[in-house]
Amino acid sequence: MVDKNIVNKLGMSAETLDNQINEMFGQAENDFLEEALISKVDSRLPGAILQGTIISKIGNDVIIEIGLKSEGVVDAGEFDSPDEIEPGKKIEVLLEDSDTAGGLIQLSKRKADRIRGWERIIEKSQEGDVVTGRVIRRIKGGLLVDIGVPVFLPASQVDIRKPGDISRFIGKEIECKILKIDVENHNIVISRRKLIEEQRKGSKEKILAEIEVGQIRKGIVKNIADFGVFVDLGGLDGLLHISDLSWGRISHPSEIVKLDEELDCVVIGVDKENEKVSLGLKQKTSSPWDDVETNYPIGTRVKGTVVNVMKYGVFVRLKDGIEGLIHISEMSWTKRLRHPNEMLNLGDEADAMVLSVNREKQEISLGLKQTETNPWTIASQKYPQGTVVTANVRSITNFGAFVEMEHGIDGMIHISDLSWTRKYNHPSEALQKDQQVECVVLEVDEERQRVSLGVKQLTEDPWLHAIPGKYIPGHIIKGKVTKLTNFGAFVELEPELEGLLHISELADHKIEEPADIVKEGNDVEVKILKVDTEARKIGLSLRRAQWAAEENEDAPKSAEPAGEKQGPVAVQTVLSNLDVDNVTKSQADEEKPADEEKPAVEEIKVEEPAEAAEESKPETEPAAGADEATDDAPKE
Repeated sequence: MVDKNIVNKLGMSAETLDNQINEMFGQAENDFLEEALISKVDSRLPGAILQGTIISKIGNDVIIEIGLKSEGVVDAGEFDSPDEIEPGKKIEVLLEDSDTAGGLIQLSKRKADRIRGWERIIEKSQEGDVVTGRVIRRIKGGLLVDIGVPVFLPASQVDIRKPGDISRFIGKEIECKILKIDVENHNIVISRRKLIEEQRKGSKEKILAEIEVGQIRKGIVKNIADFGVFVDLGGLDGLLHISDLSWGRISHPSEIVKLDEELDCVVIGVDKENEKVSLGLKQKTSSPWDDVETNYPIGTRVKGTVVNVMKYGVFVRLKDGIEGLIHISEMSWTKRLRHPNEMLNLGDEADAMVLSVNREKQEISLGLKQTETNPWTIASQKYPQGTVVTANVRSITNFGAFVEMEHGIDGMIHISDLSWTRKYNHPSEALQKDQQVECVVLEVDEERQRVSLGVKQLTEDPWLHAIPGKYIPGHIIKGKVTKLTNFGAFVELEPELEGLLHISELADHKIEEPADIVKEGNDVEVKILKVDTEARKIGLSLRRAQWAAEENEDAPKSAEPAGEKQGPVAVQTVLSNLDVDNVTKSQADEEKPADEEKPAVEEIKVEEPAEAAEESKPETEPAAGADEATDDAPKE
């Protein structure tokens, strides 16, 4: 724009003035003016980096003078330290927004630093260079490291071995090697592992050439795993197994060592071909098991702390490196333990006795019950055979019942010792849990810690006198059919006493099923064939009882005096059929001629079938032998 008034006052034409100006300003001056104008315009656009001066701090805002129409503001959190906020200090900031509601220009120091840092990194560094940075924080897949700009350190590149929790590196200064630079996306990937491997390569060869078993080597704990510790020997890692950390029991290596801790370890194994070294820490001191037999002789009472509880017993620490086992069977004389924690728990103090010592296997067997008197040593004296006791039923099994005689002393009543006469299918038919039962001591076995008891022994065996005296062969008695089998029927003669009515003794003719003749619940009159006290069986006959009834009805009547009425002569139930037959035969022999053939007495012998002889069901009475050679068959 040209002011014409000034041109007129000079008395020069416009053309003359232009020529003079062109002579004064050449091409160089024109280019300079153009660049200054472009720079001035660009500095006002968002994204431009400007030079500014700190004026003051108001609250959390830092006021910056950047040479524009108004000041700019930067958040105080973008400064690494409050000490950096000094009035008059020159800083570079990034123009983010110049049109804000408050009239202040929004600036960012952090973004400007990143852009300048990236420019410096690209200018000075390249892939393979070693850089130093501070770990800022943990991100997905690794760590964020500040080397002037934030760069990515993958978790797999943090150390030569898996480092566990990589968060421990946060805040530390580390050296790394640049693996990749992505200029387009402004990404840089670094590796600490690569640098360590290169540094250790020369040292490893030297260590492998010098290291020998038995040497004591200094090292630094680099990694802790569940099974042991990896120790850096200065170029070569050695494994310090958890079992070689201490003579005592430890749950995790972290109880003994810490990361980056310096250790003096004993070399206990070297595999130079595979570059493996085994280290030991406990080997620096002698084993406490060397003099264990002297310190813990058999029979000594010792005290210790329970350090481990297993289902088969507990381990007790007697001192560092010395542990003994109390087996579950050595905990109580009387209690039947399902698990050791019923007696001892982790951390409990235990008073035990040394039972055995094996120095080579490093084993000590301890006993808890041996510190007390064994109640079974006096059980036989306290409960001699024949003693009547009252006990509480604790449990019932298929073969009997366990009863508590006193605290710690249990006995067993076998199912066969519940009754002399009744055969039980299950002990619960006679006994119930928690029932008070009176019983007799049959036997005390101190060695096996068992007491045999019986209920039926409270009374005399009825098969000795009562049953043989009451049930005499030849008598006819009444009973009730309780059970039918394929070989006969069982008849209840009195409570808990049964006899066998064999199928061959049900009728004179052959029958297929006992149910054809009798039914369960029928009342029957039967004849006693045999009482076997040894086998505890009574043999019965229905058909022979019927013979006796028929014979009684057909018996001849004797002459009666005039005017008197005489009743029929009947066979008494206590008189056997043989007696009646003998009387009848004697009378017949007197009336018959001498040469007439006498009827032969038929000898009947009933044999018991195999299934009846083998019958052993508890609820039935075993079959008795049915042979009665003295009984006669009915007359033809």
